[in-house]
Formats: sequence, structure tokens, C-alpha cells
Amino acid sequence: MRTSDFDYFLPHEFIAQEPQAKRDACKLLVLDRKMGKTAHRKFFEITAILRAGDVLVLNNTKVFRSRLKGHLQGNTKSGVEIFLLKPMSMGADACVWEALGKPGHKLKEGVVVEFQEGIKSVVCKAAHDGGVMEVRFDCAYGELMTALERIGHIPVPPYIKKEPRTLEEYQTVYASDTGSVAAPTAGFHFTSELLGKIRAQGVQIVEITLHVGIGTFRPVKTDVVEDHVMHGEFVSVGEYAARVISAAKKEGRRVIAAGTTVVRALEGVYATQQAGIEVRALRRLTERGGASFLKFSGEVNIFITPGFEFHIVDALITNFHLPKSTLLMLVSAFAGRERVLAAYEEAKKHGYKFFSFGDAMFIH
Repeated sequence: MRTSDFDYFLPHEFIAQEPQAKRDACKLLVLDRKMGKTAHRKFFEITAILRAGDVLVLNNTKVFRSRLKGHLQGNTKSGVEIFLLKPMSMGADACVWEALGKPGHKLKEGVVVEFQEGIKSVVCKAAHDGGVMEVRFDCAYGELMTALERIGHIPVPPYIKKEPRTLEEYQTVYASDTGSVAAPTAGFHFTSELLGKIRAQGVQIVEITLHVGIGTFRPVKTDVVEDHVMHGEFVSVGEYAARVISAAKKEGRRVIAAGTTVVRALEGVYATQQAGIEVRALRRLTERGGASFLKFSGEVNIFITPGFEFHIVDALITNFHLPKSTLLMLVSAFAGRERVLAAYEEAKKHGYKFFSFGDAMFIH
């Protein structure tokens, strides 16, 4: 497949620059992926689409202030930025992180970077593997995370020109497990009140965790889709969530993913378990009917493109994604490239807003 097959034109005015005034009042485009039919609703009307027995899966990851602005040691005019990705070690006196840095040519091995409040980091491995570097902070992980709450910046994507006033504006209402450097934006549209209504109609809601990392937002720079290299992300599925999801699959009830991160988590865990040491336990469960799912904690690396066979997810809530992105490829795998791109064109005609703070789709 060519990366250019997933391109489309989007005028700048369609890119949402700030959060919706009322989260669940955004527009919702409903796409029947089998028939290609579309309908237009408000997001709070999702209760008319969901039905008793459905399982709605949320990603409860929490974004942290992962962007640090500083300067080279002893030179306050040499501005640099360190974008923390994920911790590699969390010692009592120091912690090492994978990170991105700019400008890269200033951040050679051994270089010391100074930040506010006396926080310092040293580059222990210069940029490698697609620009990823390693930096060490001479403080405990918890101490650094506390400092980031004061001196860190919210990691909004570059197409959002103004940083939100508060981190809560770039967070789902159910975020609880800190570790993401980008928000699972499909979840922005839920309010606590709407989730209460969904539960009241007999929909089971379970939470899993996928800490969004570089694999989600890294652009595809290869001409051939299959040449793009994804990065793994940490996923955790608890025993209760696994049991509920497994039961739904056996009983023919829908599993609905709130966002592409949930799709990657569920399908990635299922594929990992099918190929891993727990395959015999999975086989015993599967023999009772339907796909089965066990609890999981670890890294998942999955690149979902057209032709992928979905085993767990039956419906998807998602935003409108960037041209030529891995997320658009995932949605195209779920609903068909032509139908997705046609739905995007229809969304533009109806004035939908795109990307992180934009409107939503329900694909079933």
C-alpha cells in the first residue's frame, strides 16, 4: 500500500484549536461500515446507538506535562526542548527516560540541560532509532513527576497553536493512570453524566490502560505503508475487564472501543496472547465459543492497516485523523479506506471539526 492512498485535503479552518465548550455536545457522524450509510447526530445522542449488553471500553491513561523547556548548562541563550516519552529506569536517586529533543544537533552525548527549579538532565545516549534519545535526571522518578506538574508543558500536537490553560482541558474525565504523552482524544466527548446514562441503559463500561507514546503520533515518512516502523506502548488489562470482554465475545454482544488506542490495546493484546505462552489457556476458553481474552500487562506493538482481521472490536468511537497517519490507516482497516475518506468529505461539507479537539465518529 502507498502512504499517499491515505491522503486528503483539509483546509486549516477545519482544525479545532481548542476544547469543545460542552464535551458531549459535539457533532457525531455515524457510519455503517457494511452499508456505507451515514447519519448525523450530537455526541450525547450516542445513547440511542448503544444498547443493553454492549461493552464500552475506555482508556483511562492520564497525560502528564511531558514537555520541558530549558537551556544548555551555562548558556541561558541556547534554548532546547526535551519531550519525555517513557521512563526506562526509576531508581531512588536517578531516573532515565526515552525522549525526543530539539534542536537535535545541540543534544550530543554528555550534554547537560538545565531547567527551572534547578532540575538538570544529561544526555546519556544521543538521538537514535528515529530520533529517540536517552536522558538521565539526578532525582527520583516521583520527584521529577512532581516537578513536571509545575514546570512542564502540556504535550498538545503542533497543529494546536495555543497551549490549553489547564491540563484538565487535554484530559478525559476518567483519566486516572498517569503515563501518556498524548491524550486518547475520542474520550474527550464523554462527561460523567453521559457515562452514568450509558450505564443506566445496561451498557457495561470497563477501563483498560494504554499509555500513548511516540507510536501513536509519529508521522509516516515512508512511501510504502508497510515500511513504517511502529513503536511499542505499555498496555494493562485487568482481570475484570478481560472477563467482561471475553464474556461479551462468547455471547455475541458488541465490544465498543472508545478510541484507536483501545483498538490497538485490545487487538494487540489478543494477538500477543494468541502467539504467546498462554495459548493453551486461550484455546481452552475459545473452545467454549467465541474469541477469548485474558488479563495482560506489558508492551504491545501493533500496526493495524487495511487487511487486518479484527477479533475483539465490533464498533469504534473515534475522532477525525490526520492525512497519511497510522490512525487513519487503522480506521480505514476497520471501515474501508474508500468509505472512511468519503465520510471525511461528508464531514467537511457539514462543518465538522477535525483532530484532537474536533468532532467524533461512531463506526459500527
